[in-house]
Amino acid sequence: MTTSFQQGFQLRRDSFGKLVLTTAEGEEHVGVIPVRAFPIQAPTRGISMVREGGKEVAWIDDLAEVPEQVRTLVQEEIEGREFIPEILHIKSVSSFATPCTWYVQTDRGDTEFVLKVDEDIRRIGEASLLIADNHGINFLVRDMFDIDKQSRRILDRFL
Repeated sequence: MTTSFQQGFQLRRDSFGKLVLTTAEGEEHVGVIPVRAFPIQAPTRGISMVREGGKEVAWIDDLAEVPEQVRTLVQEEIEGREFIPEILHIKSVSSFATPCTWYVQTDRGDTEFVLKVDEDIRRIGEASLLIADNHGINFLVRDMFDIDKQSRRILDRFL
C-alpha cells in the first residue's frame, strides 16, 4: 500500500545518511529513494518514494505542498543522484557540422562538450531538448523557445 503525503508520513536521515520514511501507522522504511515521475517536464510534481527493490511506499503529488524539512531532504537526495546540467546559454560551437565542440553556460557553470552526431539532440515534449555529449552526459535545454536569441540561432542550425 502506498502512502501519499496527505495521509501523513515523516522523513529524516539516519546516522548513516540514509533517508528513513515513517508512515502514519509507524512503519519505518530505511534507505528510501525519491524518484521523479516526470524529471524534465514536471520536476517537482509526482515524486515516488521507493524502498529497496523498487517498491513504492509513498507518493508526493507536489513538493511545494510538503513541509520545508521534507522538501529539503527530497531535493538533496535527488540532486545527489541526478546529473543533468541545464544549458542556460550557448556561447559558441566550433562548427555547424558534427562532430563539433559546444561551449556552453549551464546552471552548474561553464563547460564544453563534443556533439558527435545531430541525432544526439532529442526533443522532449514541445519545447525541451536533451543533448548527449560524446561521454554520454545529457544536457537539458528546458525551453528552446525561451532561450536567448544567439543560443536559439545555434540550436536552429542543428534541429
